[in-house]
Amino acid sequence: MTDRKPVHPRAQSLDDTAKRIIELLQDDGRLSYSAIAKDVGLSEAAVRHRVQKLIESGVMQVVAVTDPLQMGFARQAMIGIKVSGNIREVAAELATMHQLDYIVVTTGRFDILAEIVAESDDELLDIISTQVSALDRVVSTETFVYLRLEKQTYAWGVR
Repeated sequence: MTDRKPVHPRAQSLDDTAKRIIELLQDDGRLSYSAIAKDVGLSEAAVRHRVQKLIESGVMQVVAVTDPLQMGFARQAMIGIKVSGNIREVAAELATMHQLDYIVVTTGRFDILAEIVAESDDELLDIISTQVSALDRVVSTETFVYLRLEKQTYAWGVR
C-alpha cells in the first residue's frame, strides 16, 4: 500500500482533460488507457503520460480498496488524540506507525484523528497502549470502534 502525500493548501490548477481523466479513474480505476483516450480525445500515449504526471505530483493515486473484514482485519477504529505541545510533530510521529492508516490534524475536541485497521481487539489495545499513548506529548486518547461500515467512497469528483 502506498503512503498518501500530504495535502497542500493550494490546489493544483488542472485542465478539463486532466479532470475528466480523474473522474473516469474514480469511476473505474482499471479503465484502460485506450478507453480513456477515446473519451478525452487524446492518444493512448498522451493519456499514459498524463496519468503518470498526476500520480507523481500527488494529485491522485490508483489503488485497490479492500474490505478489511475479508482481508482478516476484524477491528476498525478511529482514535481521537489530545496532544500537549507541537501537534505537527506528534502527527509526524504517528504517521511513521505502519498500523495507522489515516492521520489528520483537526480542530475541536481532539487535535489528531488516527484510523486503524487491526486483526483483533488485542492488537488494537496493544497499538493504542504501547505505541500511541506512549508518545511523550499524547495527553489522552479516545477510541471509536467501528461497528459497521455503511458507506465508503473515494469518488468526490473534481472542481
